[in-house]
Amino acid sequence: MNNSRLATFIEMPVIADPRGKLCFIEAERHAPFPIERVYYLYDVPAGASRAGHAHMNLHQLLVPLSGSFQVRLHDGQTEEVHTLIQPNVGLHIGPMTWRELENFSSGAVCMVLASAYYDESDYIRDFDDFLARARAGR
Repeated sequence: MNNSRLATFIEMPVIADPRGKLCFIEAERHAPFPIERVYYLYDVPAGASRAGHAHMNLHQLLVPLSGSFQVRLHDGQTEEVHTLIQPNVGLHIGPMTWRELENFSSGAVCMVLASAYYDESDYIRDFDDFLARARAGR
């Protein structure tokens, strides 16, 4: 796993036996926040990207359930790109981090655990607005 300045990789427990593997995630134990919402992205067409926004308060844990994809992060000064490919390793992204999901492999599924219910007012959808807020300290 790459070290990250903008996000935290979280390895979830795996129980393996001859019947296969089981991975689990518990709120406030493996996900470092209470889980209020779960959603997933799938059938993302080749060349398409998802996200393209930041959140003012929301925490998210992205988990590649199947296949792989890249996560491009920006905090107003630094940019990082990480490839998620292991279904037992998620990426925790906190508030005020711009994120773009891209380069989805065929059949990729990205599950997202979120710390709050959907709230449009928490989104920053314009990158220039995000940069101004990030550089001003909010």
